[in-house]
Amino acid sequence: MFGKILNFLDKVLSFFEEWTLFISVLVALIALFFNVVLRYGFNYSLAWSEELVREVIIYTTFIGCCTAVKNRSLIKIDASVQIFPKLKVPLTFFSNFVVMIFAVMMIYYGWLIAALQVRTEQKTIIMQIPLVYLYAILPLMGVLMLIRVIQVFYEDIQEQMAKKAQD
Repeated sequence: MFGKILNFLDKVLSFFEEWTLFISVLVALIALFFNVVLRYGFNYSLAWSEELVREVIIYTTFIGCCTAVKNRSLIKIDASVQIFPKLKVPLTFFSNFVVMIFAVMMIYYGWLIAALQVRTEQKTIIMQIPLVYLYAILPLMGVLMLIRVIQVFYEDIQEQMAKKAQD
């Protein structure tokens, strides 16, 4: 039952992550392309396109963290695992636990920062986008990372149980 829920969440989150990343990067590339054409072709520049690209980079970085957890491609030092192969399983669980703590911290502190932006009503300089929309990505990313880490933990536990059943 728990595995079916995680599989459903995986499909939903994968769809969300892939399409929002695709659309946001596509929009930023188009805006940047037109800005370059206007700058070098007509000696005119769009100020908002650079701000848009900066916001898209921020967004894609945070959503990309969730995808990295899913693909098990977070940056890590694996020299100790290569030296002591028996430590692979405990270090993997420890690494996932640390990512889980990070995700919970992002939810908590991201929520506090987003709430502060609601109170102060700050906006971006050029596009006048309320900053709460940008800072809301922090708790969202925390929730997505937490779900992804739970999925990875579940897969690792299932793998360990299958190995024990074979032995």
